[in-house]
Formats: sequence, C-alpha cells, structure tokens
Amino acid sequence: MTEPGFLTETRAFYDAVATEYTDLFRDALDRMPMDRAMLALFADLVRAERPDGRTAEVGCGPGRMTGPLHGLGVDVHGIDLSPRMVELARKAHPEVPFSVGSMFDLPFRDGELTGVVAWYSIIHTPAERLPEVFAEFARVLAPGGHLMLAFQVGDRPLYLERPFGQPVSLDFRRLRPEHVEELAREAGLPVTSRTVREPEGDERTPQAYLLARKPVAGG
Repeated sequence: MTEPGFLTETRAFYDAVATEYTDLFRDALDRMPMDRAMLALFADLVRAERPDGRTAEVGCGPGRMTGPLHGLGVDVHGIDLSPRMVELARKAHPEVPFSVGSMFDLPFRDGELTGVVAWYSIIHTPAERLPEVFAEFARVLAPGGHLMLAFQVGDRPLYLERPFGQPVSLDFRRLRPEHVEELAREAGLPVTSRTVREPEGDERTPQAYLLARKPVAGG
C-alpha cells in the first residue's frame, strides 16, 4: 500500500530537523508550568485507573514529554514517525522504550493501553483523516483509559519553510477545541476536561489541552 504523501513529508521534515529541534526544546518544559501541571494530572489519572497500566506517547519526537511521564511513574512507550527522532529519544532516555510507527497503525492490541498522549502530534494530519486517528486511539485504549491532547488553537495553518536552514517544509494545522472535542466524542472518547491558555513567549496562538476517557461498560 502506498503511504499517504503527508506522512512521507512529515517524516522527512522531522528527520531533517531532529538535532536542531531537540537542542531548541531540550529544557523548554522547565519554563512551562501549565504543561508540567497537565502532564502531572494525566499521570495521576492513568495511575489511578490502573497502576500497572501501559501508556503510549504518539508522536513523541525526542522524548521531551515521554521522559518526564516516565519520571512521574507512568509505564510509557514512545512512538514516532521519524527514525531520527526515535534515535535521539533512545539516547536521551535509555530507560524508556521507543519505536518507529504511525498513529494510523499503532503497535498495540485492542484495549491494551490505559493512556494515550498526543502532544502537538495530530497537527500534521489533514482534517479529513483525523477521524481515523481518533478511531485508532479508541481502539488501543482499555475501558476507563485516558487520552490527552495538546495543540495550537486557530483556523489557519502555519506553513513552516526551511527551518534551521534545512530544505524541508510542513503545514502545522491549528485546530478549534470544540471540533477536536467532537472528533473525540464521535470516536467514543467523551472529553472530560478542556483547557485553553493564552500565548506565552514566542507563541502566536492560544494553546489547548483536552482530556478524554473511554467509557467503562455500565459506568
């Protein structure tokens, strides 16, 4: 089967910028108290649901969120489309398993996971393909499992061309929280919390954090 062009472009983009991206964002979480708080909340939720449950960060990049989640006591596995990003993640966080893979075909059994994190990783998927992504999240989550999403808020994509002088470009799609909430609900993952904060530092748009949970039968 031929791979969709947007996946090929996304992989090539992040393979090309992996080293510079990793250096730029290495300590970014230290300056983001809201992000740290949301990660801690998610860690509490999945540990409370099932202390020995597994979680996946989908689109983990160099592991800048996967590593902290592991530090919070979460059994987390990082998945990324970019082999170079996975290579850097393994180097930075040797205690965490990382795999090359796509959010359209996650390497987990039905209902295997207690948590899924997609931290600014659904933003490269065309709108018409997002229902497939949410269906895959729902497939791998066990009843009671939690999904956490982070993304930029807006209607118009940001087209990033030749970052760090590399000969690549990519669309960064901004999304409306109410639309993402609808996608999650239609996939069987009703949203339990929606938070939007104003831009900080070099950010150009508000940032959104959504939590959703797969219902427990009879719950």
